Amino acid sequence: MTAALLAGMTPARLDAIAPERLPALLRLMPKAELHIHIEGSLEPELIFRLAQRNGVTLPYADVEALRAAYAFTDLQSFLDIYYAGASVLLKEQDFFDMAWAYLEKAAADNVVHAEIFFDPQTHTARGVPFETVIKGLNHAVHRAHAELGVSAKLILCFLRHLSEEEAFATLEEALPWRHHFIGVGLDSSEVGHPPSKFERVFARCRELGLHIVAHAGEEGPPAYIVEALDLLQSERIDHGVRSLEDPALVARLAAARTPLTVCPLSNVKLCVFDDLTQHNIGALLDAGLCAMVNSDDPAYFGGYMNQNFVELFAAQPQLTARHAYQLALNSFEASFVDADQKRVWQHRLDAVFAAG
Repeated sequence: MTAALLAGMTPARLDAIAPERLPALLRLMPKAELHIHIEGSLEPELIFRLAQRNGVTLPYADVEALRAAYAFTDLQSFLDIYYAGASVLLKEQDFFDMAWAYLEKAAADNVVHAEIFFDPQTHTARGVPFETVIKGLNHAVHRAHAELGVSAKLILCFLRHLSEEEAFATLEEALPWRHHFIGVGLDSSEVGHPPSKFERVFARCRELGLHIVAHAGEEGPPAYIVEALDLLQSERIDHGVRSLEDPALVARLAAARTPLTVCPLSNVKLCVFDDLTQHNIGALLDAGLCAMVNSDDPAYFGGYMNQNFVELFAAQPQLTARHAYQLALNSFEASFVDADQKRVWQHRLDAVFAAG
């Protein structure tokens, strides 16, 4: 890695940590999750419970049949099932139950902070009021802080397969609830829907003082990352694994410390990489990029945060304690919290590795 270690652990101390200690450290170390779609944390068991509670008929006989359908060939094949699963979310309690289930898992994985994506258009298109969505999610966020010790914030995402006009309408509907979310993002089908399609609505979001993030460079080309930076002024790039195809872009991302919220198990499940041994997160770190590990849509992609870390490091023995430490540190650096809070988490991270 060329990125400097910014906290108290020196490279020599990290190199002294025995490889067999890594799996435990990966689980124990505090971390932030900055790329989690809350609708993508909806487990099949909860989908069926909510369907029964709300009288929704699903096109699957049972939990096993639904889970067996999770054989995706690309992003779109996943999204088709993702939107079907979301159909059971109708009431404020449903959104609370979904978010609370995720936040309990996050706490168990030593996630100290989560910046959670939600897709209001997925729900408002079905007649579910924006107010129902945001109030259920916000209730879970506040309860998690009080009862689980997990800090969490919400980021509203626009669906890029829909029009910019529809994104503007969603933004207007959201404005009365502006204090419940900290930023906006761009997700859904990437290919054929470049960031430039949403330039005007993101300009309006910046005027409102919202943080800006955008999915780019997962299935889409490096040019989409450039558009997200230049036209949307995105503060983070969600995914960004294809950035290595453009050396000038890599140099730019490294110089600016632009965060890349990488999702290893997701990338394999959606056939971006054949398997975890082929994943390029180590190369991203070695190029000096501010990459970190996230779970994306964990109910569909086979693992929450710790599962992503443990499976990635098991598949790539060249990844060491230095990489693990840097990934966690990067997640704090990239979060939308103040410097004092970042230092608190950094000290906790140091303590875990010092004991390792």
